[in-house]
Amino acid sequence: MQRRDMIRMMSALAATGALAAPAFAQGDAKPTSPDGETLMDMSKVPPSWFGNEQVAVIIYDNMTALDVIGPQYFLSGLFGATVHMVAKTDQPITSDSGITITPTATFETCPRALDILLVGGGVSGTLAAMRDDVTLDFLADRGSRAKWVTSVCTGSLLLGQAGLLKGYRATSHWIGRPLLNDFGAIEVNERMVFDRNRATGAGVSAGLDLGLELMHRMRPLDLAQAMQVMAEYAPEPPLDFGTPEKVPSDVLAGIEGRLSGFTDAVRATARTARI
Repeated sequence: MQRRDMIRMMSALAATGALAAPAFAQGDAKPTSPDGETLMDMSKVPPSWFGNEQVAVIIYDNMTALDVIGPQYFLSGLFGATVHMVAKTDQPITSDSGITITPTATFETCPRALDILLVGGGVSGTLAAMRDDVTLDFLADRGSRAKWVTSVCTGSLLLGQAGLLKGYRATSHWIGRPLLNDFGAIEVNERMVFDRNRATGAGVSAGLDLGLELMHRMRPLDLAQAMQVMAEYAPEPPLDFGTPEKVPSDVLAGIEGRLSGFTDAVRATARTARI
């Protein structure tokens, strides 16, 4: 298959929303337009692009939606995989920015054997999840068997509270990174950190990097290339203040001051962590 044909194929998938749904069976002629036109012939997708993974993206009230939507975009492009949006119950989840996400599975119905367990972060929502025994029990159980245990932003603090990062190198949002040591993890100042089967991403936007790299490690390079170019994922932000080292010190101090209650609460909660 020529690269240009592959890109066109991926673009057709994106245009119809196919990449956000459970992946198709090999050989199906999907998706179609509202008028019944076949927009993509799945029989032309390379067999090497297919798998059968089970992916669980954990969502909870007041989480940061982009933490999980970024990586979910790439993970949903793993042909043959099933991506579950998993919550404690089947009730809609409202993010910290007001986005509503409907779970497709609950802690009870989520597959026990997972290929990828992904947890996003937040502030108040993450702290509440860190104090919820049902959530911690679920993460500890699925994380003990998952092939990949992953997080974005302060989701790594939630993994730490569930006892899943002790002895592992890990990263987090910069406000939470020093707190990783409280959970027995090894703090690393990098955008992505892979240590054995643990993969952690830094703040919010790093979830896109994490999702793309996981796809790269689980499928042939040409699929990751097609997904990246179809997304035009080539960041050129209009401002260049995206790390603590680049932002003015007074801006950084203001954020730290406003979030001091969060960091204090995490440290207090970490004393009960399952490490």
